Amino acid sequence: MAPDTLTELLKLSSSERADLAMALWASLDDGQRAAELALTPDQAAELDRRFQEHEANPNTARPWEAVRRKLLDRP
Repeated sequence: MAPDTLTELLKLSSSERADLAMALWASLDDGQRAAELALTPDQAAELDRRFQEHEANPNTARPWEAVRRKLLDRP
């Protein structure tokens, strides 16, 4: 994408940018969406490792709201 195009698109309102993102996503067929969301073998292995860790120690889980709040509080 040309830098000028991106600059202009970023000037759209948040609602217009969200609508554009949804329209672009909807323009993909099921196969294209699946390809974009496919995990690499390393990503799949990491998810499996994390899930196994969670199953072994479920009390270490934190709610998304707490994680998000901590992330947003960072300088």
